[in-house]
Amino acid sequence: MYGIVNKAIEGLIIDEFGADLFHEIKEACGFKDDAFLSNFPYDDQLTYDLLIHASQITNVPLQDLLLRFGEYWVRKTGMEQYGNLMRAGGADLKSFLINLPNLHNRIMLIYPELTPPEFVISDVAEQQLLVHYFSKRQGLQFFVKGLLQGLGEMYGESIQVSIKSSRADGSEHDIFEVKWLTS
Repeated sequence: MYGIVNKAIEGLIIDEFGADLFHEIKEACGFKDDAFLSNFPYDDQLTYDLLIHASQITNVPLQDLLLRFGEYWVRKTGMEQYGNLMRAGGADLKSFLINLPNLHNRIMLIYPELTPPEFVISDVAEQQLLVHYFSKRQGLQFFVKGLLQGLGEMYGESIQVSIKSSRADGSEHDIFEVKWLTS
C-alpha cells in the first residue's frame, strides 16, 4: 500500500493515543525510517503489522480499530488529500456510492502503482443499497464498513451499515448493506 495509508494510521494513533505510542508501534514493526512517504509504495505486510501492533499495544480490538481507521480516513485523509475529488463524487451519499466505482480510476492517476479494490453497487432502492467490495487484500471488511460510516457522517446522513457477506466467512467477496434511517 502507498505510504499515505500508513501516514493515516500514524495520524489516527497519534490523535487518539499520542506520538510516543505510535513510536512504540513503529518499533514493534521494525520500521526504522523517520516518516512514511505518501507517494511511495510499501509492502502491504507493513500496513497490516502497524494495525495489528496498534491493536495489541492499545488493547483496542482489531475490528474496532479498523472501523475507527475507516471513519478517520474519510474525515481526515480523504477530505484533506482528496477533498475536491470526494465532494465531486455526488451531492448526497447515495450519489457518491453510485459513483464510487469510478473514484479509484481517478486516484490511480496520482498513484500509478495502486492496486485498488473494486466496488460494485447493486439493489439500489429508496432507503438502501448494497456495496460489493472486491480486493486482493484480505481482512479489511471492517475498514470498509468504517469508510461507509464515515461517508455517512461526511454527508450528514443517518445510516446503518451492516456486513451481509464476508470473505472471512468463505464468501467470494464482501457485501455491505447501507440503510438510510428515517427520523
